[in-house]
Amino acid sequence: MTARTALRIASSASVAIVLAGCTTFYEVPIETPIQPKLDISSFQRVLIAGFISGGSDEVDANLETVRLLRSQLRTKSQLRVIEADVLPLQDVANDQPRAAAGDQVTADGPAALPDRIRDEKDLQSYERVFANVDYWKRIGEEFQSPLIVTGTVLFVPHQRSGFVTSEREVYDRFGRRSVVPVRTYMERKGFILRPKFVFIDGRTGTTLYAESFREEILYNAQQNTPALSSYFELMDRLVPSFLSTLSSQKIKGTRVLLK
Repeated sequence: MTARTALRIASSASVAIVLAGCTTFYEVPIETPIQPKLDISSFQRVLIAGFISGGSDEVDANLETVRLLRSQLRTKSQLRVIEADVLPLQDVANDQPRAAAGDQVTADGPAALPDRIRDEKDLQSYERVFANVDYWKRIGEEFQSPLIVTGTVLFVPHQRSGFVTSEREVYDRFGRRSVVPVRTYMERKGFILRPKFVFIDGRTGTTLYAESFREEILYNAQQNTPALSSYFELMDRLVPSFLSTLSSQKIKGTRVLLK
């Protein structure tokens, strides 16, 4: 036996003795703070102004997003939430000069924006409204210089087909149970949610921060899930990230201690 082999055996034996003496396991809850992405210490009020939305006709993503974010901020933020009518941002975008914003200009004048937003390309043509500093400064003056939250929300139906791996219980001839992976070809349908949150300084009208997200959910093709339920399920995944932009959040977990 070489010296290295003897040392390895001795080390393994020592670990085994230590573990044998650890008769009690303690699960200790811990919280890890996450610092906010945006410094909002100079604001006392927040205005969820409204969103340019499109995609599914089954859900008013603009109105539902405003309601949801206001509700979350009332309970999970120190900012005072301003109750106000949702701004008609699509009309505002249509009214502002398009040539000055760099949009395509035809022989008949600036190219018109799409009446109905079906995809991201349609949505992007409206985003120039967030760069309209004068407009947002006027909104800020009207509501006493709050932090303004706006952006875009695209909520679209989605279909996908392919092989899906699932787990199946099987029993052998002795009655012993085991779980094996099974690949099955399935047709699935669901929705994709693509929100972009834009944070604007109501004192100056300038954009402070912007962040985009993407979430997807798929169901069995035979499953009939309401679009609104899917929207809230997807937003539920995104709300913690939205809140972490404005205030410090804590991630909860556990650690195991041996004694």
